[in-house]
Amino acid sequence: MLQSVKEIARSISALDAKAAAAAQLHLDSLTKPPGSLGKLESVAMKLAGITGRVATSFPKSAVVVMAADHGVCAEGISAFPAEVTPQMVRNFLAGGAAVNVLARQAGAEVMCVDIGVDADIEHPDLIAKKIRYGTGNIAVGPAMSREEAEAAILVGFEIVKQAAARGVGCFVTGEMGIGNTTASAALMSAFTGIPARETVGRGTGISEERWRHKVGVVDRALACNRPDPADPIGTLAKLGGLEIAGLTGVILGAAANRCPVVIDGFISSVAALAAQRIAPESAGYMIASHVSQEQGHAQLLSLLGLEPMLHLEMRLGEGTGGVLALHLLDAACRIMAEMATFQGAGVSTSHENAKDGTPENGGNGL
Repeated sequence: MLQSVKEIARSISALDAKAAAAAQLHLDSLTKPPGSLGKLESVAMKLAGITGRVATSFPKSAVVVMAADHGVCAEGISAFPAEVTPQMVRNFLAGGAAVNVLARQAGAEVMCVDIGVDADIEHPDLIAKKIRYGTGNIAVGPAMSREEAEAAILVGFEIVKQAAARGVGCFVTGEMGIGNTTASAALMSAFTGIPARETVGRGTGISEERWRHKVGVVDRALACNRPDPADPIGTLAKLGGLEIAGLTGVILGAAANRCPVVIDGFISSVAALAAQRIAPESAGYMIASHVSQEQGHAQLLSLLGLEPMLHLEMRLGEGTGGVLALHLLDAACRIMAEMATFQGAGVSTSHENAKDGTPENGGNGL
């Protein structure tokens, strides 16, 4: 059994280059112009590299919704009160949140984890892994201890390990925590050096005045905690939320188990950045679902080398964009498994004059 985050990081290997190359050859043999399915083809190649199988599928997928509270809410940085976090956890467990609706449509399981909610919640479906009752106020001190940050990462890792053992092959990151866009902006600034005015967004829809206040809070958090970007666990401890650290563990766990992990919005992408700083090879297992309306998200994805599949002007979180992207992963898998090859269909492979998908004589672009 792995005992530390360092051991987990060492267990993550690079993608299977031979499988990815074989997937490219198979894609080029299918009855279509080369590259004409765009991002579906790049996703299919990535899935092959992750799993080591040219054609794969994911009968079981799960969105892991990590929930925790943030002491920085005491600074008045959110349009919603902190009590909304436990209320929304109960909504997840009742199946009434947006992520539940979209996960049902995608056939995905919702795993709701209490990793740091500032309330006691009891429910038979709740995964109770509380590290502490919310974080400290990062504007005046650290969010948590280093030991608590590492424990939260290990929670995420173990949840994925156990789910993978029962057949879950694809994971989606989700979160809930009033105030977590503030912690995420602080983490992004700490890891990248990008100033707070460029990483702080509108979150739940705050006013211009509250946005300026939020920027000031992040600046204070950076000044008083003085995080070292070369120490990702220490940076998570000083500025992060417990759910962000937990999602970092989910991402590392997916990579260690050679499973794709679909990264949701801004908060999830900050967790992805932390995971990448802990274990650089983990970035190969990440698939970006969408680019959100939150300021800094597009730049954050670019820093991770991830290309989002969807542009839907979303800013909800919870894993909603991630579960929508599962339909596209399924489409990529079906293309690899079900589409005919030129040889098998008896179709000519000459497409020199139709590489843009426009046929010379009509038809289907071949």
